[in-house]
Amino acid sequence: MNKFIFFSLLLIISTLSVAAQQTVTLSDKNTGKRFDGIGIVNGGGATSVLLKDYPEKQRSEIMDMVYKPMFGASVSALLVEIPGDGNSTQGSMPSHSHYRGDYNYQRGYTWWILREAKQRNQKLSLDGTAWSAPYWVGNGNFWSQDAADYYVSWLHGLREVHGLEMDAIGCRNEKGWNRDFAIMLRKTMNENGFSNVKLHAFDNWGKSKLDFMKDMINDKTFADAVDVISAHTFNEIGATSEQKALATKLGKPIWNTEEHVYRKGYDCLISIVDNFNKNYIISGATKVINWYDIASVYPLEPYSYDPAMLIAREPWSGNYEVREALWGYAHYGQFTEVGWLYLDEGCKMLNDGGTMVTMKNPTTGDYSIILETKDAKANQIVNVKVTKGMSKKNLCVWRSTEKEQFVQLADITPKNGKYTLTLEPNSVYSISTVKGQQKGSFADIPQTKSFPIPYSDNFDEYTHPEQWGYLPHYTADLIGAFELTERPDHKGQCLRQVVGEHTNSWAPEWHYYTIIGDSTWHDYQISADVYLNPQDEAALMGRLCDVGSGYGVAAKGYYLKLDDKGNCSLVITRGKPDKKELVGDAEQQALITANNDNEVGGERIMASKRVDGIAACQWHNLKLRFEGNNIIGYVDGKEVVCSTNSQYPRGMAGLMAPMQQHRISTPYFDNLEITPTGKTASCTTGNLDIRPLYPTHQ
Repeated sequence: MNKFIFFSLLLIISTLSVAAQQTVTLSDKNTGKRFDGIGIVNGGGATSVLLKDYPEKQRSEIMDMVYKPMFGASVSALLVEIPGDGNSTQGSMPSHSHYRGDYNYQRGYTWWILREAKQRNQKLSLDGTAWSAPYWVGNGNFWSQDAADYYVSWLHGLREVHGLEMDAIGCRNEKGWNRDFAIMLRKTMNENGFSNVKLHAFDNWGKSKLDFMKDMINDKTFADAVDVISAHTFNEIGATSEQKALATKLGKPIWNTEEHVYRKGYDCLISIVDNFNKNYIISGATKVINWYDIASVYPLEPYSYDPAMLIAREPWSGNYEVREALWGYAHYGQFTEVGWLYLDEGCKMLNDGGTMVTMKNPTTGDYSIILETKDAKANQIVNVKVTKGMSKKNLCVWRSTEKEQFVQLADITPKNGKYTLTLEPNSVYSISTVKGQQKGSFADIPQTKSFPIPYSDNFDEYTHPEQWGYLPHYTADLIGAFELTERPDHKGQCLRQVVGEHTNSWAPEWHYYTIIGDSTWHDYQISADVYLNPQDEAALMGRLCDVGSGYGVAAKGYYLKLDDKGNCSLVITRGKPDKKELVGDAEQQALITANNDNEVGGERIMASKRVDGIAACQWHNLKLRFEGNNIIGYVDGKEVVCSTNSQYPRGMAGLMAPMQQHRISTPYFDNLEITPTGKTASCTTGNLDIRPLYPTHQ
C-alpha cells in the first residue's frame, strides 16, 4: 500500500475516534437546579377503576411494582386527579362534594391510591389538580371562590381522614389561566392551614402555555401567589430561552405536570428516559410527570394500553402485565431522590446522538448519571472526570436494550477520579455510586381469563358501602357517579347515579353511564330492576363497541330506555346524527349534536311503545336481549319493543342515566344480571380475596 494512503487512513481513523468521544467533568462547582422528581399521573380519567377490585395479593404486587423504592419503577412523584364527577379522558371519578355542603372523604379510590403509594415510599412527592368539578362549584364558572373552597375541603379530608399531606396542587388541568383565581386559591389555602402546599400554575399545553409569566413580572401579588411555573408536553413545545429566563427572574422552578409518551415496547422505555433528560436539558423542567401509571381500565376505553407502564384490567382473574415502559422509570426512580441537585456540566446532548443527565446528593456526594442513545448510530465514548465534592466510590451500572431491560453490568472502578463509558446505540444506562437497585418481580401471576359470564350482582354484599368507596366491583363510570346506596324501600343495597346536573366537565358530555363486561360478547341479555324518581329516565346498554376518543364519551351501541310515564324506546347510537332522528328535547339535541363535532354519537329510535302501569317511585324490571340481528326490549318480563339491526354485532353492557333538559336523571338500579342467551346468572366475586379500600370507621 502506498505510504501516503496508509498514513492518511490512520489519520482518518484517529480523527473518527476523537470525534466519537467527549469528556465531562463533574464537581460540586457546577450544581444546577433542585431535582423535584419524576413520576406519573393517576387520573385524568378513571385510570385505576378496576385496580380496586383485584385480589389483595395482586393488588399489592401492582402497587409495589410502581411505588416501592429500589424495586420497580420506584417513581418519586405522584400527581392525582382531584375527582369531580365529570369525564376527564377514560372515565369519571366521584367527587367528595357532589353538591354544596356535601362532604364525604371515602368516595372513590383516589384516597386509597394516595395512601398505598405513600405507605410504600414516605419520600414520595404528592401533587394533584382537578379536571372536572360539580356544577355547584361557581355555578358552572370554575374560577371562583367556590373552587378554592372545594380544593381546601379536599385537602382537609386528605389530612383529617387519611393522614396525608399534599406537597403541591395545581389550579386546574388544561383550562386556560386566571390571575385572580391563583391569588384567591393561595389566600384560601394559607388561611386554612395549607401554606406549606405549593401552588403550581397553570398546567396548559400549546404555544401559549407559558404566556402568563409575562403578567407576573410586574404583578407582585400574582407572582407571590404562584410557587411553581407548570405546563404540559415540553416534549412537543419546549420552554424558550426567554421563558426560562423569566422563570429564573421570578425565582420559580419549572415543572412539566403532564408529558405524553405514546410508544410501544422498548421504544416506550427509551423514549421515557429521552423525555425526562430533554425536559431538563432543553426546558429546565425539574419535575416531569407522565400520563399515566397503571392501565386498570377496560380495553374498550381510550388509551387502555399505551402509554401505561403496567396493564391490570382483569381483576376477576388477577392477571396483570408489566410493560417495558416501567423500566424506563426505574432508570431514574432507583437512582435519584427528590432534593438532589442537577450537575449542569453533566446534563447535555451527546455529540453522536443521545442525552445524559447527572444528579448529586448534596449531603453525601453520591451521584447518578442517566444516559440514553436513542438517536445514536454507532458506539460512542464518554470520559468522566470526578473532582471536588463528589463521591469517589465504585459505580454500579444498569443497562436496557431492546433485547433485555434493566440488567446490571459490571461495576466501574474509577482510577484517580476518572473512568470511561462506552455507550452502545439505542440503549439506556444508569450509573451510580448508590447501590441496592433490583429488578423486582413476582412469581405466579395468574393466567388471563375472560370476564365471567353469567354474572350477577344484587349489591347486598357491600354491607358498608363506605368501605368500598361506594363503588361496586367491575363497573367503570364513563361520566357521572354510579354509587352504592340503600334502596328507597330500605330492602337492601342498590346502585344509583347520583349526579343530578351537568358538571364543570373537562370534556364534552353525553348521557351519564357506566360500563361492565367484555367487548367480545354477542348474544346475551342484560337485565336490572330500575326505580325512577319523578321526571327520571333509566336505560340498559348493550353491544357497546366505542366509548369515545378520550375527549368526550358518546358511545356506539344500543340502549333500552324507560321514563316515569311508561315511554319505552329502543335506541341505536351511531356516527354523525341525522337531526330528524335525534332523541330528546331541543337542548338535549343541541348537546348531542355538539358532541358529534368531537365524537361518535347520533341517536335513532328503532322502536318505541307506551307501557301502562309505569309511574315514578316504583321498581320495574328492564331487560335488553340480543339474538343475532334481533334486539328485544322487555319491561317486567313482557316484550315491549323489538328491532332488527346488524350495525353492532358485539360489545359490552352498561347502565345509563340519560341526559335531559337542565338535569341528569338519578335513577336506582338493582339485581343486575348479564347472561348468555338461554342461561341464568350466578354470582362471581364471592371466592375472590377482594378487600375493602377503607376501614369501617376513620
